[in-house]
Amino acid sequence: MPATAPRGVGQLRGDEPFPAAARRALADAQLRRNLRHATTTIRNKSGAVVGELPDWPQLRAAARAIKTGTMARLPELLERLEAAVTRAGGAVHWAADAVEANRIVTDLVRAAGADRVMKVKSMATQEIGLNEALQAAGIEPVETDLAELIVQLGGDRPSHILVPAIHRNRAEIREIFLRAMPGVDPALTDEPAALAAAARRHLRETFLSTRVAVSGANFAVAETGTLAVVESEGNGRMCLTLPETLITVLGIEKVVPTWRDLEVFLQVLPRAATGERMNPYTSMWTGVTPGDGPQAFHLVLLDNGRSAVLADPVGRQALHCIRCSACLNVCPVYERTGGHAYGSVYPGPIGAVLSPQLTGVDDNASLPYASSLCGACYDACPVMIDIPSILVHLRSQVSHPRAEAAAMAAAAYTMDHPALYAAAQRAARLSRLAGRSGRGLPPPLSGWTASRDLPAAPPRTFRQWWAER
Repeated sequence: MPATAPRGVGQLRGDEPFPAAARRALADAQLRRNLRHATTTIRNKSGAVVGELPDWPQLRAAARAIKTGTMARLPELLERLEAAVTRAGGAVHWAADAVEANRIVTDLVRAAGADRVMKVKSMATQEIGLNEALQAAGIEPVETDLAELIVQLGGDRPSHILVPAIHRNRAEIREIFLRAMPGVDPALTDEPAALAAAARRHLRETFLSTRVAVSGANFAVAETGTLAVVESEGNGRMCLTLPETLITVLGIEKVVPTWRDLEVFLQVLPRAATGERMNPYTSMWTGVTPGDGPQAFHLVLLDNGRSAVLADPVGRQALHCIRCSACLNVCPVYERTGGHAYGSVYPGPIGAVLSPQLTGVDDNASLPYASSLCGACYDACPVMIDIPSILVHLRSQVSHPRAEAAAMAAAAYTMDHPALYAAAQRAARLSRLAGRSGRGLPPPLSGWTASRDLPAAPPRTFRQWWAER
């Protein structure tokens, strides 16, 4: 099997299991209010613009078909992409994992003679811990996406794929700016326009004086070698056009075969993600154009466990994800716990299936259970990823404690022997001694009832009811 993402680098593994982190998040009333307001707003906007398209089901089916075909011939398409980028004057680097990707980017920044880079939002660079690697090498990374900047200045971690600072409200953002942003007016208010203006003034000097930028990409077209970034603020456009050197870190699953395929995704992504008919800024570039934009372009193709995901016929659906976050905005679990509880840069339903596969299931064993299996994520996904089925598939791969395995074996043996089963049914009446909903059960049985109610035993078994009638 291909290697999974290495330990000790990046942001794919949490410090504690999901149940422990979620319990702490549930106790934060302000966090829950912030999440409920934000996810409800995005959900309602998305539902309105999706409802405008009579062919939305057909678009979803087309997006799924393109992604399925892409995964079936991914090696071929990546080689086509490499050839096209090289023809256009770019350089392509292959990174097997986070360690190699960080080394490649760091070496490229040093070769450019820079000690600071500006970044446009990239989940891949968060995944591999690029900021930390650059800082360790004496290079200052500056996030230019507003939400990412808030997270960086606050010493925080992203909690949403599309809106990384979704867990912060306006008052909290104002406090972060006053505390960590140089030169901020002490009279700064928490009005959105005032906060955006303060960030704009802070970033303007960075845009005009930084020679190297690091970006992600939403899509890469194998046919032409074109990279595409969609965003809402325009900061990405500045990063992609002003620097002398542009380095793009791209997960290998982001490739699409042709321009015609890209057309489908540029229709479904903004509607599912932000509730917009099209993204305010869609930036595309192909290699290097003399005298226009960056004069050195490097594309880093990142694996970091993706080949291991691709090797699983069921789990590979997770690689279809276009990072729209629609599944997060409809998930009842995410809305109550937020993204930090998942311990990975990829939170919510898609994170619950993608992170365990990238790291190996046992390194994120609690995430496949971070779901009610209600299916809302599948209904919302614009590329029709069957997340509930993948969750069940991954649960079967989790290493279970010996006590649990022994208990299940005993239950199977009992059900296979009618006399024992009848006796067990009669004994079930004693379950009332365990207290309300089973909360009085001793370990290890209490592990089951910590997150589940023990059903009350009926006054008589089916066999007794049958015999009486």
